[in-house]
Amino acid sequence: MFQKDLISIHDLAAPDVTALFTLAAGMKARPRDFRATLSGKILAMIFEKSSTRTRVSFEAGMTQLGGAAQFLSARDIQLGRGEPVSDTARVLSRYVDGIMARTFAHQTVLDLAAYATIPVVNGLTDLLHPCQGLADYFTMSEKFGSLKGLKLAYVGDGNNVAHSLMYGGPKCGVDVAVATPAGYEPDATVIANARADAAAAGTTLLVTHSREEAVAGAHVVYTDVWASMGQEAEQQKRVRDFAGWTVTDDLLALADKRAVFMHCLPAHRGEEVSASVCDGPRSVIYDEAENRLHVQKAILATLMGRS
Repeated sequence: MFQKDLISIHDLAAPDVTALFTLAAGMKARPRDFRATLSGKILAMIFEKSSTRTRVSFEAGMTQLGGAAQFLSARDIQLGRGEPVSDTARVLSRYVDGIMARTFAHQTVLDLAAYATIPVVNGLTDLLHPCQGLADYFTMSEKFGSLKGLKLAYVGDGNNVAHSLMYGGPKCGVDVAVATPAGYEPDATVIANARADAAAAGTTLLVTHSREEAVAGAHVVYTDVWASMGQEAEQQKRVRDFAGWTVTDDLLALADKRAVFMHCLPAHRGEEVSASVCDGPRSVIYDEAENRLHVQKAILATLMGRS
């Protein structure tokens, strides 16, 4: 049973994820059937971090569901000038029907959810990116038909995307392998939670420093930028530390013969992935980006369509 908010895939049960994917598939196939689903509803979108895909997909999604979205940057609202998160959450709860927040600190989204009386959706924090992770697994389900027994290999920085993929695997019946350079491992608490989830679900979680071990036999090879937003000052150091960690055709060749390549975008060709992989025949990055729209519409309809 869905909670009030969507903060982490870790909070969801496997049937919740299945229900979301079923709804998203219906919305993708028959968008006209859902044009009045959120008629008259308003989503406030708080952005501390800029975005192409998050802003456009949520705004378009609300419009396609018959509602409206309001873009609120840190410069536009008092949250950026020191107003307590609790006040922002309580006031917005009097004006709108839902909040999507894309923030730096994960605690900001937790506080919004704690004080808001309306649904809060985590559009991204430094810790987690649940909407991206759900869209990724939905894309896998489209490409392979069934998720159970598949393997996803993530190669790169142990960041918010890696965390959400780790949480998503057990909910979808997917084995997950994460390979990072030493010093760039995923958060220890996330690893512990994801391992417990995997043990309960009968899936596996591997965290390693070997790209080859992670990718061997994988059905999805996934990577992300080496320096996420807010880490620009570390860019040069990370380029040095990640030398040799580019996802190339040779690395992809170690995966299952049906394997596809995924990236949450934006992609830096020549850094975390070669152009030949990113733009090659096994890349599904644009299908993956499109599916943010459909999965997020399912999330919004599920959370905001209750009242």
